[in-house]
Amino acid sequence: MSTIESILKETRIFQPPCEFSQQANIPNFQAYQLLCAEAEKDFQGFWATQANEQILWHKPFTQILDDRTPPFYKWFSDGQLNVSYNCLDRHLATQADKTAIIFESDAGEVVYSTYRDLHQRVCQFANALKSKGVKKGDRVVIYMPMRIEAVVAMQACARIGAIHSVVFGGFSSKSLHERIHDAGAVAVITADEQVRGGKHNPLKTTVDEAIAISDATTVKLVVIYQRTGVEIAFNPSRDVWWHEITQNSSNVCDPEWVDAEHPLFTLYTSGSTGKPKGVQHSSAGYLLGTQVSMQWIFDYQPSDVFWCTADVGWITGHSYVAYGPLAMGATQVIFEGIPTYPTAGRFWEIIQKHKVTTFYTAPTAIRSLIKLGADLPRQYDLSSLRLLGSVGEPINPEAWMWFYEKVGQSRCPIVDTWWQTETGCHMIAPIPGAVALKPGSCTFPLPGIFAAIVDEAGHDVESGKGGFLVIKKPFPSQIRTLWGDSERFKQTYFPEDLNHGKFYLAGDSAYRDKDGYFWIMGRIDDVLNVSGHRLGTMEIESALVSHPLVAEAAVVGKPHEIKGEAVIAFVVLKGKYPQKEEIADITETLREWVAKEIGPIAKPEEIRFGENLPKTRSGKIMRRLLRALAKGEEITQDISTLENPAILEQLKNPS
Repeated sequence: MSTIESILKETRIFQPPCEFSQQANIPNFQAYQLLCAEAEKDFQGFWATQANEQILWHKPFTQILDDRTPPFYKWFSDGQLNVSYNCLDRHLATQADKTAIIFESDAGEVVYSTYRDLHQRVCQFANALKSKGVKKGDRVVIYMPMRIEAVVAMQACARIGAIHSVVFGGFSSKSLHERIHDAGAVAVITADEQVRGGKHNPLKTTVDEAIAISDATTVKLVVIYQRTGVEIAFNPSRDVWWHEITQNSSNVCDPEWVDAEHPLFTLYTSGSTGKPKGVQHSSAGYLLGTQVSMQWIFDYQPSDVFWCTADVGWITGHSYVAYGPLAMGATQVIFEGIPTYPTAGRFWEIIQKHKVTTFYTAPTAIRSLIKLGADLPRQYDLSSLRLLGSVGEPINPEAWMWFYEKVGQSRCPIVDTWWQTETGCHMIAPIPGAVALKPGSCTFPLPGIFAAIVDEAGHDVESGKGGFLVIKKPFPSQIRTLWGDSERFKQTYFPEDLNHGKFYLAGDSAYRDKDGYFWIMGRIDDVLNVSGHRLGTMEIESALVSHPLVAEAAVVGKPHEIKGEAVIAFVVLKGKYPQKEEIADITETLREWVAKEIGPIAKPEEIRFGENLPKTRSGKIMRRLLRALAKGEEITQDISTLENPAILEQLKNPS
């Protein structure tokens, strides 16, 4: 294979601040190396030690890794535990009155919930579910607003051994139906409406529509949380109100002890083609991944106020809202709304108000906030912050710098985290007290994670050359299978033609620089072949974003009869949408800029301007839609999670 070429050169480097390292859980690079050496020497023993230190076991495990039927690996399989017990009950003796959740609604209402209060709520709701016949092994779909109740619903399922499947509240009835159907869900937990950015979105109506799509529904129960009090259709034989079934429910509920490998949840990821994939995670291995990453990557301290902005409908909201922070006994912020409502400074206002110490968000959110002006964060007191984090996709170096200087005031390390729905927790990320940072690099794998970059045959590629990102050894938090589709699981993640199915294939391209740092170059699907050069789209996007005029950019390929593929760029400017007479000049300026920054080979053939890019409501750019637009194809894919469907029309034609 011709390797994927790295064309972006980044030379800036930032050492961990001394005061941060002095109090950090892993205080220097040597301590990190020591942990890695332990894992290298005996990786089963390493993970067994972590599992015994982090998890409260009901029945201790004696078997560490069962690898008899790869890739269906099992960890700690003869041990028993309960995840909810590990998140709530364990804290009652020592810090029952510590705030677990600071909830802020879209309209600005603030609610505090202690560990005692949260434990009682979860027990009440767990008992209510049991009284309605929900039991261990049953699948429960959760389609909720981003509120405390969403976490309560997830924890209650975990408490009784039911398998939850959370569906983001922006998905359409068709998407919801597919997930209910595939999971064989017996119950759906929802709300009358959700409120985001001042807008009311129907949830219960969408649930009714989803269930009505097929007569052969498995759903016997719909629990409705009353969020706004709007009038909704009510089916008395199936529907119940949350407040009514919990009213007389006991706040004591013994946890259901389950095997370590008992599925905690399934979470569906939308592939670009075919039906959604139900990623299945275990109880113990998954929980362990969230705990060690909270300690290592977020450097969790008991005094922290942690804020992950992700919705629980995504894996980030599972790992770093619903489970990881609670397992550590942390105080965290949960926010119902969007970054710019009712004012552009809403995120900074929340950090100031609640004295947030750790702020974890997506690059798209950061780039959107850049567009609103560099001076905005300065208007707020962000001095409580000690650590920043980025998640969801690689962060462009210039966006990284803005985040570091304007938000972190050049004193907060940034943990740029690479991981996936399928890995359950961070895989490659900086340990903030130990690792020098390079803008745009996710740096090094966590201890016990054996990441590598290989060619199509599974051979390691040399330093500086791009290839496929793989993980060579099993790890506790990894996906166990795809719900009801073990064959697709094997083909997707452990393909036979890659080292005989022994490596986990991440689906991303990456390279390592001379210092061993990992750089993600984009999805394998997004690698462009331009005149025989294989280029990662991420690097071209970063070059565009480094121009002072550009707020955001997304790059895709389009078939070209001479070059093979042409580079097509979709660009959002920091200023106003350009006038017709300005477009040609700006286009030429940006094309020349890319040529200067990384070489003429990467120069965009076409640049299209928009007021925004097509994003999901979680802020992820939908590149598959851009690929269709670049080729002039009609959009036939599901666009129900798009925040701004109208933008597709604007981007349809070359400027």
